[in-house]
Amino acid sequence: MCTYITEKVPTSGSGKGASGWFELAESSVYYDHPVHAREEHTLNIDFLNPAMGPAARVAVELSSSAARELAEAILKVLDAAGEAGGAQAS
Repeated sequence: MCTYITEKVPTSGSGKGASGWFELAESSVYYDHPVHAREEHTLNIDFLNPAMGPAARVAVELSSSAARELAEAILKVLDAAGEAGGAQAS
């Protein structure tokens, strides 16, 4: 099932590709057939900087369960860091 659902998000950070580190400009998140993963469909995330050409890209293909676990872990860590950061900033 190809959904053609794609979310593009402006992204601030750095990624490490084949040519080394580069500044990120955006991320694309989509659900589609993977290129490499051994799943029928995966949640795919591309971290990229289009202005720097195709070498400035880091791609991941995650199973649905791995994607959900990663999303929960990201939110958990950000929430915990926000509580700690808020206490320190007082």
